[in-house]
Amino acid sequence: MTSSDPTVQPVPASVVEQVDAADVTLTNPKRAVISLGSNLGNRLETLQGAVDALEDTPGVRVKAVSPVYETEPWGVDPGTQPTYFNAVVIVKTTLPPDSLLERGHAIEEAFERVRDERWGPRTIDVDIVAYQDVVSQDPVLTLPHPRAHERAFVLVPWHDIDPEAKVPGHGPVAELLDALGRDGVAARADLELRLPE
Repeated sequence: MTSSDPTVQPVPASVVEQVDAADVTLTNPKRAVISLGSNLGNRLETLQGAVDALEDTPGVRVKAVSPVYETEPWGVDPGTQPTYFNAVVIVKTTLPPDSLLERGHAIEEAFERVRDERWGPRTIDVDIVAYQDVVSQDPVLTLPHPRAHERAFVLVPWHDIDPEAKVPGHGPVAELLDALGRDGVAARADLELRLPE
Protein backbone atom coordinates (compact mmCIF):
# COMPACT_ATOMS: atom_id res chain seq x y z
CA MET A 1 0.00 0.00 0.00
CA THR A 2 1.45 3.34 -1.00
CA SER A 3 0.37 6.89 -0.37
CA SER A 4 -0.64 7.13 -4.04
CA ASP A 5 -3.47 4.60 -3.52
CA PRO A 6 -6.60 6.41 -4.77
CA THR A 7 -8.81 4.65 -2.21
CA VAL A 8 -7.19 6.43 0.72
CA GLN A 9 -7.13 10.20 0.69
CA PRO A 10 -5.15 11.93 3.46
CA VAL A 11 -6.92 14.73 5.29
CA PRO A 12 -5.08 17.95 4.42
CA ALA A 13 -3.44 19.59 7.41
CA SER A 14 -5.25 22.81 6.51
CA VAL A 15 -8.60 21.11 7.11
CA VAL A 16 -7.54 19.92 10.56
CA GLU A 17 -6.26 23.42 11.35
CA GLN A 18 -9.55 24.99 10.27
CA VAL A 19 -11.49 22.67 12.52
CA ASP A 20 -9.12 23.44 15.39
CA ALA A 21 -9.45 27.18 14.85
CA ALA A 22 -13.25 26.96 14.85
CA ASP A 23 -13.38 25.15 18.21
CA VAL A 24 -13.86 27.55 21.10
CA THR A 25 -15.29 24.97 23.52
CA LEU A 26 -11.93 24.14 25.13
CA THR A 27 -9.53 26.53 26.85
CA ASN A 28 -5.83 26.02 26.07
CA PRO A 29 -6.26 22.46 24.79
CA LYS A 30 -3.41 20.09 24.05
CA ARG A 31 -3.16 17.88 20.97
CA ALA A 32 -3.03 14.12 21.45
CA VAL A 33 -2.78 11.20 19.03
CA ILE A 34 -4.61 8.01 19.98
CA SER A 35 -4.33 4.62 18.31
CA LEU A 36 -7.31 2.25 18.28
CA GLY A 37 -7.24 -1.47 17.48
CA SER A 38 -9.74 -4.33 17.69
CA ASN A 39 -9.57 -8.00 16.70
CA LEU A 40 -12.51 -9.51 18.60
CA GLY A 41 -16.25 -9.12 18.11
CA ASN A 42 -17.69 -6.51 15.77
CA ARG A 43 -14.43 -4.70 15.18
CA LEU A 44 -15.76 -1.72 13.23
CA GLU A 45 -18.62 -1.13 15.66
CA THR A 46 -16.21 -1.28 18.57
CA LEU A 47 -13.81 1.20 16.96
CA GLN A 48 -16.68 3.60 16.30
CA GLY A 49 -17.85 3.16 19.88
CA ALA A 50 -14.40 4.11 21.13
CA VAL A 51 -14.32 7.20 18.90
CA ASP A 52 -17.76 8.24 20.19
CA ALA A 53 -16.74 7.58 23.80
CA LEU A 54 -13.70 9.82 23.40
CA GLU A 55 -15.90 12.60 22.01
CA ASP A 56 -18.32 12.16 24.93
CA THR A 57 -15.48 12.71 27.41
CA PRO A 58 -15.56 16.13 29.11
CA GLY A 59 -12.48 18.05 28.03
CA VAL A 60 -11.93 16.01 24.85
CA ARG A 61 -12.87 16.83 21.26
CA VAL A 62 -12.15 14.44 18.40
CA LYS A 63 -10.65 16.44 15.53
CA ALA A 64 -9.75 13.82 12.92
CA VAL A 65 -10.40 10.13 12.35
CA SER A 66 -8.23 8.07 10.01
CA PRO A 67 -9.31 5.48 7.45
CA VAL A 68 -9.59 1.90 8.73
CA TYR A 69 -6.78 -0.58 8.09
CA GLU A 70 -6.63 -4.34 8.53
CA THR A 71 -3.44 -5.83 9.94
CA GLU A 72 -2.02 -9.04 11.32
CA PRO A 73 -1.60 -9.15 15.12
CA TRP A 74 1.68 -7.80 16.48
CA GLY A 75 4.09 -10.04 18.37
CA VAL A 76 2.38 -13.40 17.73
CA ASP A 77 2.60 -16.13 15.09
CA PRO A 78 0.47 -15.44 11.97
CA GLY A 79 -2.88 -17.16 12.00
CA THR A 80 -3.04 -17.61 15.79
CA GLN A 81 -5.39 -14.62 16.24
CA PRO A 82 -7.99 -12.80 14.14
CA THR A 83 -6.76 -9.81 12.16
CA TYR A 84 -7.05 -6.32 13.59
CA PHE A 85 -8.93 -3.28 12.42
CA ASN A 86 -6.76 -0.25 13.25
CA ALA A 87 -7.32 3.49 13.16
CA VAL A 88 -5.86 6.67 14.63
CA VAL A 89 -7.68 9.69 16.00
CA ILE A 90 -6.40 13.16 16.77
CA VAL A 91 -8.01 14.89 19.74
CA LYS A 92 -7.78 18.24 21.41
CA THR A 93 -7.98 17.93 25.18
CA THR A 94 -7.71 19.85 28.42
CA LEU A 95 -7.08 16.60 30.29
CA PRO A 96 -3.54 15.93 31.46
CA PRO A 97 -1.91 12.77 30.06
CA ASP A 98 -2.65 10.60 33.11
CA SER A 99 -6.35 11.50 33.04
CA LEU A 100 -6.53 10.81 29.31
CA LEU A 101 -4.92 7.43 29.99
CA GLU A 102 -7.54 6.71 32.67
CA ARG A 103 -10.27 7.53 30.17
CA GLY A 104 -8.70 5.19 27.62
CA HIS A 105 -8.65 2.39 30.18
CA ALA A 106 -12.29 3.10 31.07
CA ILE A 107 -13.25 2.78 27.40
CA GLU A 108 -11.37 -0.51 27.17
CA GLU A 109 -13.19 -1.76 30.28
CA ALA A 110 -16.55 -0.68 28.87
CA PHE A 111 -15.88 -2.85 25.82
CA GLU A 112 -14.79 -5.75 28.08
CA ARG A 113 -11.14 -5.85 27.15
CA VAL A 114 -9.31 -8.72 28.86
CA ARG A 115 -5.61 -8.41 29.76
CA ASP A 116 -4.68 -12.07 30.26
CA GLU A 117 -1.62 -12.12 28.01
CA ARG A 118 0.80 -9.71 26.39
CA TRP A 119 -0.20 -9.02 22.79
CA GLY A 120 -3.29 -11.15 23.35
CA PRO A 121 -6.52 -10.70 21.38
CA ARG A 122 -8.69 -7.80 22.48
CA THR A 123 -12.05 -6.20 21.87
CA ILE A 124 -10.39 -2.79 21.92
CA ASP A 125 -6.97 -1.28 22.48
CA VAL A 126 -6.78 2.45 23.22
CA ASP A 127 -3.19 3.75 23.22
CA ILE A 128 -1.97 7.31 23.65
CA VAL A 129 0.66 7.56 20.93
CA ALA A 130 1.70 11.17 21.53
CA TYR A 131 0.64 14.11 23.68
CA GLN A 132 1.81 17.47 22.32
CA ASP A 133 5.61 17.26 22.21
CA VAL A 134 5.86 15.60 25.61
CA VAL A 135 8.69 13.12 26.09
CA SER A 136 8.40 11.12 29.31
CA GLN A 137 9.86 7.86 30.58
CA ASP A 138 7.14 7.41 33.22
CA PRO A 139 6.57 3.63 33.37
CA VAL A 140 2.81 4.12 33.74
CA LEU A 141 2.58 6.25 30.58
CA THR A 142 5.68 6.52 28.40
CA LEU A 143 5.41 9.34 25.84
CA PRO A 144 5.54 9.05 22.97
CA HIS A 145 4.39 5.44 22.94
CA PRO A 146 7.65 3.45 23.11
CA ARG A 147 6.94 1.36 20.00
CA ALA A 148 4.87 3.76 17.90
CA HIS A 149 7.82 4.67 15.66
CA GLU A 150 8.25 1.04 14.59
CA ARG A 151 4.60 0.12 14.05
CA ALA A 152 3.27 0.68 10.57
CA PHE A 153 -0.29 0.05 11.75
CA VAL A 154 0.05 3.24 13.81
CA LEU A 155 2.13 5.33 11.44
CA VAL A 156 0.12 4.69 8.25
CA PRO A 157 -3.27 5.92 9.56
CA TRP A 158 -1.58 8.73 11.51
CA HIS A 159 0.13 9.93 8.33
CA ASP A 160 -3.23 9.88 6.51
CA ILE A 161 -4.74 12.49 8.82
CA ASP A 162 -1.57 14.46 9.57
CA PRO A 163 1.08 14.11 6.82
CA GLU A 164 3.38 16.58 8.60
CA ALA A 165 3.26 14.73 11.93
CA LYS A 166 6.37 13.94 13.94
CA VAL A 167 6.98 11.33 16.61
CA PRO A 168 8.71 13.28 19.38
CA GLY A 169 12.29 12.10 19.67
CA HIS A 170 12.10 9.97 16.50
CA GLY A 171 11.33 12.35 13.64
CA PRO A 172 8.72 12.82 10.92
CA VAL A 173 6.14 10.07 10.50
CA ALA A 174 6.65 10.21 6.72
CA GLU A 175 10.37 9.45 7.05
CA LEU A 176 9.75 6.68 9.58
CA LEU A 177 7.26 5.13 7.16
CA ASP A 178 9.70 5.37 4.26
CA ALA A 179 12.19 3.36 6.30
CA LEU A 180 9.67 0.93 7.76
CA GLY A 181 7.42 0.30 4.76
CA ARG A 182 3.70 -0.41 4.68
CA ASP A 183 3.72 -4.18 4.33
CA GLY A 184 0.89 -5.89 6.16
CA VAL A 185 -1.19 -2.73 6.53
CA ALA A 186 -4.17 -3.12 4.19
CA ALA A 187 -6.59 -0.26 3.58
CA ARG A 188 -10.26 -1.16 4.05
CA ALA A 189 -11.88 1.32 1.71
CA ASP A 190 -15.21 -0.44 2.28
CA LEU A 191 -15.21 0.60 5.94
CA GLU A 192 -15.43 4.06 7.47
CA LEU A 193 -15.42 5.59 10.91
CA ARG A 194 -17.58 8.65 11.43
CA LEU A 195 -16.19 11.86 12.89
CA PRO A 196 -18.55 12.75 15.78
CA GLU A 197 -20.67 15.80 15.14
